[in-house]
Amino acid sequence: MRGAETWSRMTAIFLKELIQMRRDRLTAAMMLGVPLIMLILFGFAINTDPKGLPTAVISEEQSPIVRTLLTGLETSGYFKMVSHHSDPRVSATLLAAGDVAFVITIPSGFTERLVRGDRPQLLIEADASDPAAASNALNRAETIITQALRHDLKGPLASLAQHPSPVEIVIHPRYNPEGITQYNIVPGLLGVIITMTLVMITGMSMTREVERGSMENLMAMPARPFEVMIGKITPYVGLGIIQTLVVLLAGHYLFAVPFIGGAAPFVIGLTIFIIANLAVGFTFSTIAKSQMQAMQLTYFFFLPSLLLSGFMFPFRGMPDWAQAVGEVLPLTHFLRVIRSVMLKGGGFADVQQEIYAMLAFTVVAGAVAMLRYRRTLD
Repeated sequence: MRGAETWSRMTAIFLKELIQMRRDRLTAAMMLGVPLIMLILFGFAINTDPKGLPTAVISEEQSPIVRTLLTGLETSGYFKMVSHHSDPRVSATLLAAGDVAFVITIPSGFTERLVRGDRPQLLIEADASDPAAASNALNRAETIITQALRHDLKGPLASLAQHPSPVEIVIHPRYNPEGITQYNIVPGLLGVIITMTLVMITGMSMTREVERGSMENLMAMPARPFEVMIGKITPYVGLGIIQTLVVLLAGHYLFAVPFIGGAAPFVIGLTIFIIANLAVGFTFSTIAKSQMQAMQLTYFFFLPSLLLSGFMFPFRGMPDWAQAVGEVLPLTHFLRVIRSVMLKGGGFADVQQEIYAMLAFTVVAGAVAMLRYRRTLD
């Protein structure tokens, strides 16, 4: 008899929980949506062995052996020749802007010295601001070149195909020559911290007003929607600036991370990035019905930002569809701005495309937040 009563009470509680889950559809959708997003991102988008890395070539001679060498590098899948210039300044600009990951220089007289067995040098300059992105390609460059030249080194040149490699590969890592991980992680961590904290805090700000019963007071004020929005997010702009100062000071004094660029492009990029995240958080606050829901919504934005921005995994290693999603996210562009300014000494001209992309996102996110807030008032 007691067993039947216990079973009856458990069944009643079970049904009550099912009814609550059906009413709280947003939470139920998140419990299914977050694992699905993680499965797709980790399963299809993340690749720690990036290939097809854009490469600029400075070749001071054209010979069958040079063409074989370049073809071998491209067919390996790691290098994608996107630029051929004789002017080193053009290639240096492309490398500094992040348009290419490598610059390969083949000097004049390369083939003649190779045939003589003098092991001519081949210079590979690499953008090492993200060491993980270029390391696999650099580690395999000598093997790729040696295998490619075996097709031409036959007959009287067969002895050159023996060990050691007929070409001496000189690698110059730029912007982070020692490959220090902190130089890449610490600037990126600033963007991650701002994204995580500001979106979440702003998202909870409006729902907190509802839960505390002060939303009616806010709506009774003679303030227009954009005035409320600006008034709500402005304090968090100051919070973002404080977070930035703390991270930069810690990065400088604890990890010796350099800051060799100008302050102006950094400040402009940072300000737009903070406002973009606050606009997203404000939009979430108009969707969520509780602070818990606002926190859960944050993960829908934070998770793709973390995985697809290039912070944790090489951006160029991801498939095209994942890169297209990453290009929409403001964290992707802020990482390029901060790494360019801090590690490469980049100016506004070097990061203007990233700033314009963040500005476009901010305008769209702000408009959505405003429309959502007007609808909330109605």
